[in-house]
Amino acid sequence: MAKPEFEFFPVTDIEWTVCPGDDPKITERILAKDPEGNVATRILRYEPGADSTPMGVQKHDFWEEVYILEGSFTDLTLGETFTAGMYACRPPGMPHGPWSTDEGVVTFEVRYHSK
Repeated sequence: MAKPEFEFFPVTDIEWTVCPGDDPKITERILAKDPEGNVATRILRYEPGADSTPMGVQKHDFWEEVYILEGSFTDLTLGETFTAGMYACRPPGMPHGPWSTDEGVVTFEVRYHSK
């Protein structure tokens, strides 16, 4: 199955929901999701002071592309801070995070499987 077809719509029509890990400071708007492939296009938001350390280093079985729209966050493993206007493309299995942010961050993410 694939992500559903949508024509343009205001993303503000989609409510913020708490991400897996249950930290209320880390929320997402799922714009489109493939329910079978467990991949999605989303907007991710870390509120100021959010820290994903309890979720540890992340590795996925899918590709993930991330563009930082606002703010910044720090990859605690790398000790490096990434800011608005920066982009990442992560192949399956690439470790990243955990993350923390003082000012908050909003990202646009596309996740998919490649054949």
